Amino acid sequence: MIKREMYMRRIRPFIGSDLVKVMTGIRRAGKSVMLQLIQEELVASGVNPDTFISINFEDLRYAHLANAMALHEEILKRAEKIAGKVRLFFDEMQEVADWEKCVNSLRVALDCDIYITGSNAKLLSGELATYLGGRYVEFVIYPFSFGEFLELYRTVEPAASESQCFQKYLVAGGMPYLSNIRYEEEPSKQYLTDLFNSVQLKDIVKRNKVRDVDLLERIIAYVMANVGTTFSATSLVKFLKNERRATSTDTVLNYIKYCCDSYLFYQVKREDLQGKQILSTNEKYYIADHGIREAVFGGNMRSINLILENIVYLELVRRGYQVTVGKVGDKEIDFVCNQRGQKLYVQVAYLLADENTVQREFGVYDSIRDNFPKYVVTMDELDMSRNGIKHKNIREFLTAAEWT
Repeated sequence: MIKREMYMRRIRPFIGSDLVKVMTGIRRAGKSVMLQLIQEELVASGVNPDTFISINFEDLRYAHLANAMALHEEILKRAEKIAGKVRLFFDEMQEVADWEKCVNSLRVALDCDIYITGSNAKLLSGELATYLGGRYVEFVIYPFSFGEFLELYRTVEPAASESQCFQKYLVAGGMPYLSNIRYEEEPSKQYLTDLFNSVQLKDIVKRNKVRDVDLLERIIAYVMANVGTTFSATSLVKFLKNERRATSTDTVLNYIKYCCDSYLFYQVKREDLQGKQILSTNEKYYIADHGIREAVFGGNMRSINLILENIVYLELVRRGYQVTVGKVGDKEIDFVCNQRGQKLYVQVAYLLADENTVQREFGVYDSIRDNFPKYVVTMDELDMSRNGIKHKNIREFLTAAEWT
């Protein structure tokens, strides 16, 4: 089990506090393992595991607790047998109706330390803002980074070079469970396809009562095919019309939002760097795990430039950056990244094959006059840095401790 220290560093300061710790992210990204890691850390610091109450709401044995009152009564009953602070671990909490009321009441009724996971962004919207406003901290858990994948893949293939590991990562992606099936091609593909179907059915169709599943599937296929490409809902409506599927921009936007709420896709807005404003049209979307795209849609190696972009985007948000797409006149910078006032610019390409490509990728920075770090990230092995703009091989970029 990988220790996932990047997340533990962020969670650690809140362990033991009265804030509710909420971990969200796509199904099977490793949220349950984070609960285990927190429990291990508590035990290592001298906490008695008898003070833990853990419930996974995907386990049918707890189906009778899937409403606020039943869960509340059960926890109070169990807590009576525990001396001192109670540690509560609730996995896939979105399965519990009105869970916010239960958690808020437990905070008042007990001396407790609460940890929650969920596979839906709506977990922290609406009602929760009312009940727990200002009393929770959220951590988004992503599939494995290349660094984490490298560590695990080498337990399966110890002799693999970093380059060979990256080739595998390009098609397998970062879903943690794949190490259990030793990253074998067919079982991995089947697992990722089943996972995708589960996200689509449980987290999108059922949760949002989607009636037109065929339309949803077409929209998902379109977004998957166009990861990292700017498009508008209007262009998607036109595409569907050509497919003889009439629909409205509102329906398209709603369906894409459902996908983003389930963490299947991430929306990245465009920012006009000269006018300093967020643009309201033509966003980009990235998929939570490029391995799912390969299993369900295929063609990762054919669309390698888009997949590299997807991988870099996830690494940026994994490290806590707020990311937009930068528009400078008629040029576009792939990623403009902000973290507590510090900026970072990143341009991603497959290879700097000729001087025209070099001019295009480095030239997007011509009108950016600040002194923040600017990167061009590609699969080239030779360093072609110039004019203060750093060129990095993607493996080196992804495994760097920091970017300066």
